Amino acid sequence: MAAAPVLTPPASAPAFLERAGWGGAEIVPLAGDASFRRYFRVLGKQGTAVLMDAPPAHEDSRPFLAVADHLHRLGFAAPRILARDLDAGLILLEDFGDARMREMLDADPAREDAVYRQAIDLLRDLHRHPAGALPPYDMAVYQREAGLFPEWYMPAVGLDNAPGYAEAWAEALAPIARDQSTTVLRDYHAENIMLLPDGSLGLLDFQDALAGHAAYDLVSLLQDARRDVSPELEARMLTHYGPLDDAAYALLGAQRNAKILGIFTRLWKRDGKPRYLAFQPRMWAYMERDLAHPALAPVRAWFDANVPAEKRAAYWHEPRA
Repeated sequence: MAAAPVLTPPASAPAFLERAGWGGAEIVPLAGDASFRRYFRVLGKQGTAVLMDAPPAHEDSRPFLAVADHLHRLGFAAPRILARDLDAGLILLEDFGDARMREMLDADPAREDAVYRQAIDLLRDLHRHPAGALPPYDMAVYQREAGLFPEWYMPAVGLDNAPGYAEAWAEALAPIARDQSTTVLRDYHAENIMLLPDGSLGLLDFQDALAGHAAYDLVSLLQDARRDVSPELEARMLTHYGPLDDAAYALLGAQRNAKILGIFTRLWKRDGKPRYLAFQPRMWAYMERDLAHPALAPVRAWFDANVPAEKRAAYWHEPRA
C-alpha cells in the first residue's frame, strides 16, 4: 500500500527555482491530490507562483504542458508556464490565488447560480472550438475507465465479478462513442475552477484532456464527486447550457460515476487514502439517477443483477473493519 504523499519540497526545488530566477524564494505546502502530483506556493520578491512536483517515474507532465498551450491558444485561462524541468518533474506555474470555486460557494452560497452559470458559459465557449490534436475519447477509453468498477469496487464489498459488464457498456455507449468533436477537460468541477481577480475563471488539473463528447464535462461539473449539486441546480444549468442530448448526458454520467466509484475504492485499498470513501454515497445518488434513463437499460440490468442495493450507497454508511 502506497504511503500518502508528504508535502515537503523535493531536494531539487531550490536549484530549479534559482535557475528560473526565483532564487531564495520560500516554498510552502499548498496541496496534494489523488495522483502523485504535489503543489507548493513559492513566495519570492517577484510575488507568488505555484511549484508543481510531478515525479517523472509516476507522472508524465508533457500532456499538461500541451493542453495548457491548447487552452491558451483558444483564449482560456490556464496557468502560464514560468519555468520547467521535466527531467526533475518540476514546473513553475502562474499562481491563480486561493479563490477556488468550492470554498467561495461554501462561504457565500447566494452566489451559487451565478458562478455555475459562468462555469457553464465557459464550457459552451470551449465547445465551439474543435479539439485539435488531443487523443480521442473512444470506446476503448470508456471501457477501460468503466472497468475500474468491477476491478476495485466489487471485491471491496465482497462481490464476485460477473460476465456481461463490458458488453452492456458497449451496447449503451455505441451511439455516442464516435463523437470526438470537442475538448473534454475530464476533471472540470468546483475544486479545479478558480475565480480570478478579473472576474474570469481559471482552469486547473486538465492534463488528461481528450477529444470527446460535449456532455462529459457537464457531467463532471454538475454531478460533482466532492460537492453536493442539487437536482434543481443541475436542471437549471443544463437548461442554461442549451440543447443537449439527455441520453448522452445520462450515459456519460453513469460511465464517469462507475469510474469514480472504482477509483475512490482503489485510493482506499491500494493507496491508503480512505478519506475518499466519504464521497461514495454521493456518487451512488448520481449513479442511480443516471441508470434510470432508458439509454442505460443494458447497464442498469447488469447492476440490478449483480450489485445488490445493500452493497451500494448504504454500505458506505456502515462501520467497516
